[in-house]
Amino acid sequence: CEKEPSSHMWIYILLGNMLRGIGETPITPLGISYLDDFAKEENVPVYVACLHTIAMLGPMFGFLLGSLCAKLYVDVGFVDPGSITITPQDSRWVGAWWLGFLIGGVSNFLCAIPFCFLPKSLKKPKEANNDKTSCYSPVIMSCIFQSQLMCPFLSDFCTSLKKVLSNRMYFTFLCCSLLQFSSFIGFLTYKPKYMEQQYGQSTSKSNFLIGMTSLPPVSIGIFLGGFIMKKYKMGIIGATKFSFIMSFLAYAISFLHFFVGCESSAVAGMTVSYE
Repeated sequence: CEKEPSSHMWIYILLGNMLRGIGETPITPLGISYLDDFAKEENVPVYVACLHTIAMLGPMFGFLLGSLCAKLYVDVGFVDPGSITITPQDSRWVGAWWLGFLIGGVSNFLCAIPFCFLPKSLKKPKEANNDKTSCYSPVIMSCIFQSQLMCPFLSDFCTSLKKVLSNRMYFTFLCCSLLQFSSFIGFLTYKPKYMEQQYGQSTSKSNFLIGMTSLPPVSIGIFLGGFIMKKYKMGIIGATKFSFIMSFLAYAISFLHFFVGCESSAVAGMTVSYE
């Protein structure tokens, strides 16, 4: 039998993710500009790398938390565990997916409290960046800060946005980042499903393996990249060459995935006939 879905729970999940995105977004642009303004020029790459490394460790712990929650039945706390007759290996099993939202929400709230005590400005060291040596364009920073007051300065914001997008280097970097993150998100979304179907792993085991094998190398790479930039004091051109070489090597190695794989599993009605 087919029936129309009557649950509106997806609306709450949508609004919750929207609010989370609004709250988390300022950390990257404003946090990086905060570091760039009040840190020594040679230390900025390392600090920014640390910021992005922690941002990558978050999903890793999220996968581990998801693995733990997936082992718990969806109605945990509301039903008698002894009355559950199926196991996480059963295809009918539904894990406690909602538990991760509660734990993550409380953690986000607690982590946000210290931000209330940060000063508006710090004492700049003698070697700190000034407007001339800052690697972040004043136009970009003007765009970011004016976006916080969208209504009163809408015309100024549009002008700043136009100037930013007309910067060829920045626009190229933006397109490159868009393509990289699109492929990375697709990789994280479908790889657990592939492991479940191809290797017969449970949802909990798949999330655990993804969190432990995929994200830590990315975090290490981000930190090492910032450390190398600091050590060799790379400028814009040097950083561009370094990024190009590393990206080319990464894509060359990723291309080898086309030659590695397994035969499709025999699924009645999909890969083989019912006979």
